[in-house]
Amino acid sequence: MTVAAYIELALYHPELGYYARAARRSGRTGDFFTSVDVGPLFGELLATQLAEMAEILNSEFGIQNSFDLVEAGAGNGRLSADILSAARARASGFYDSIRLHLSEVSPRARAAHASTLGDHAGRLVWSDAALPGSFEGVLIANELLDALPVHQVVMRERGLREVYVSGRPAIGTEDLALTEGPVSTPALHEYLERLGVELQPGWRVEINLRAVQWVREAARRLRRGFIMVIDYGHEARELYSPTHAAGTLTTFSRHQSTGPESPGVPAWLQSPGNQDITAHVDFTSVRAAAEAEGLQTLGFMDQTYFLLGLLPPEFGERQSIRNHGESTGAPTARTLRRGVGVRNLKTLILPGGLGSTHKVMIFGKGVGTPALRGCSYRMRVT
Repeated sequence: MTVAAYIELALYHPELGYYARAARRSGRTGDFFTSVDVGPLFGELLATQLAEMAEILNSEFGIQNSFDLVEAGAGNGRLSADILSAARARASGFYDSIRLHLSEVSPRARAAHASTLGDHAGRLVWSDAALPGSFEGVLIANELLDALPVHQVVMRERGLREVYVSGRPAIGTEDLALTEGPVSTPALHEYLERLGVELQPGWRVEINLRAVQWVREAARRLRRGFIMVIDYGHEARELYSPTHAAGTLTTFSRHQSTGPESPGVPAWLQSPGNQDITAHVDFTSVRAAAEAEGLQTLGFMDQTYFLLGLLPPEFGERQSIRNHGESTGAPTARTLRRGVGVRNLKTLILPGGLGSTHKVMIFGKGVGTPALRGCSYRMRVT
């Protein structure tokens, strides 16, 4: 089977898959750490951007009383719960307009949506593995695309070859092995040709056809509004370069990451169904897929600069986070005034961590080119 087929089984098999067997996989007691695990601050800052987007739709296009908030790869719904709590505290009108749609493939995670949302459960109108058929508002995909199954290819002197998994994953890793063969679909050649990528002999890379398909489908279902993709990855010129010539396929288990540099049988081929498998996102192809469906790229930046643009005014150049004193009383300011809030903010924005590894790409459809608050630092990527 292709590496993509193997990952599909290992992560998403309805009974044995890694994500299917638990409602939550991240956090201190999980296998990896996300921005949501830092605390409610991430959702609170996102709520600031979403409220602005809702205002744009309301004031410019006369959309009233209904704002579709769609979260793809929602897990148990913690991020949306944080967003809703902030919206209710800060802008009750915006909160009342929200129709929440949670898309999540794990049945156990979907079963936890109502309890996670608590008294926000009345906002929930959709809880399903698929995206809603049509919506008008904002779609958020936070660390979704990196978890989609990828094909792995390797360049040899004779040309491009695809990596395949042979054996029976249900029995044990001793029966699994890698082999090379002709590419399973011409789409892999076409993907690299579109990018103008020339792999050198020995380079091993991943190609995420599913991410392109997902973006195109999401764009078609969005009638008007925004799509926000938050993930770790690179532009194609960096992803397909000597820097990543061994690939980026990585596992996470108990907060330990084992990448392509591991000797012998690769870590991602071991213990299927018991660990996360992920690969870096090709943002060049994500952008091209969205624009091919009529979306306009409004911003692309490190998470650091996106979140800095969403901080309240009192955290400007004249006053550092460290010496911040009294505030205007906005929920974000009250949170940051506490020591834990400052620590959490640093975790979200400091370079070398979530702030620089995670990128934010925002698209618009039928909304023109608004100067979004989160894009106030413009196209800034490290």
